[in-house]
Amino acid sequence: MQYLYYIQQALIWIITIYWVYQLIISLSSFIKIKDKPKVIDKNHKFLMIIPAHNEENVIGNLIESINSQNYPKDLYDIYVIADNCSDNTEAISKKLGAKVFKRKENDPSKQTKGNALKIFLNKLIDDPKLDYDAFCVFDADNIVDKNFLDAMNKHLCQGEDVVQGYRDIKNPTDSWISAGYAIFYWTMNRFYHLARYNAGLSPLINGTGFMVKFDCIKKTGWDTNTLTEDIEFSLKRIIQGKKLGWATDAIVYDEQPVKFKPSWSQRTRWTIGHMQCLDEYTGDLAKAAVKNKTLMNFDGLLYIVGTAPMFVITILLLLSNAVVYLSKQMTTMDFIINILKYIIPTFFVPIFTGIMIMIMDKKPIKKMWKGLLMYPVFLGSWLVINFKCLFKRDVTWEKIEHGRDVKINDVKENDEKPKKKVKKVTEK
Repeated sequence: MQYLYYIQQALIWIITIYWVYQLIISLSSFIKIKDKPKVIDKNHKFLMIIPAHNEENVIGNLIESINSQNYPKDLYDIYVIADNCSDNTEAISKKLGAKVFKRKENDPSKQTKGNALKIFLNKLIDDPKLDYDAFCVFDADNIVDKNFLDAMNKHLCQGEDVVQGYRDIKNPTDSWISAGYAIFYWTMNRFYHLARYNAGLSPLINGTGFMVKFDCIKKTGWDTNTLTEDIEFSLKRIIQGKKLGWATDAIVYDEQPVKFKPSWSQRTRWTIGHMQCLDEYTGDLAKAAVKNKTLMNFDGLLYIVGTAPMFVITILLLLSNAVVYLSKQMTTMDFIINILKYIIPTFFVPIFTGIMIMIMDKKPIKKMWKGLLMYPVFLGSWLVINFKCLFKRDVTWEKIEHGRDVKINDVKENDEKPKKKVKKVTEK
């Protein structure tokens, strides 16, 4: 039993050091830093890329919001990757002035956003007539703030070549599920991405609303293979010792699932993608941290270690407490206190963190009360997903239905107007 005690103490120290580090870095989000000086002063030319699979219900609102950018119209084009579409996505896109790249893929394992981007971008960079400086990637259900491109252009002028925009939610109050996503992303925006940007570390690409300078991929192409191509691309940049940027004022609004089943499927896919990155890049991240001896590389290693490994360590600690208690080496009160040490920070502290962020970032707290009360359930279900994915990893991609008819002016009014719903697509 003494050996078990020593193991427990070692695991406790690992978890404590990890979370104290995260807390210290998150405090950097309160620092106001000066704008970086420009290294060049020009209006760059952008390519706006929208991978889409049967998104006729929502893609029109996205293209309209892009067409309404406060940026010279001759300096950006819209390209829709019609990915195995069987609806009117292509026709709607063309009608609104977007160019369309049609993709057909019969292999279900390759019917992913990452593969669609790989085929399109790798074909594009082989074109000697390519005259775009950078590209931005959006999901078809997004809508984009009118100042998005202007903000991204500023970061390009400041010398940043990969930049994540602020990922907001266009339907945060639809259900406790969409509210859970909103609280999670608002927390990540401030306490992960902004904090690291302010601290001189590297944020991560976060799925949509990001910008990449074409020079970054001209030599290697867009080369991602996991289910989370955004995280994979970010980690590969960090391994190379290159920081990613963060643009709070480049806002993109994302639609999130309102029902539990599609949310479970989506978060399962993300968890498996993280585990794929863990398998593929942990070694390279560790080597880069030793070689470069920078906090940025170490922080990138901690990100991936903080996924499944930290979850497993927590499970081992809980199990060891149960063993000690069942062996009558611990009183019932001590056992309860030890369990509460994990339950309270995991499930209840995030509620107060979310409230604090909503106050600071002026989010609609009153409309989010159900989401706040159910946030522990949202987080708890994610822990169950993590546990399941330790043993079973079903990589079959399932389409998330998007049917929220929300325009950019609607989200600007904080969801005060009723939104009409359209018929949803049920294809996978």
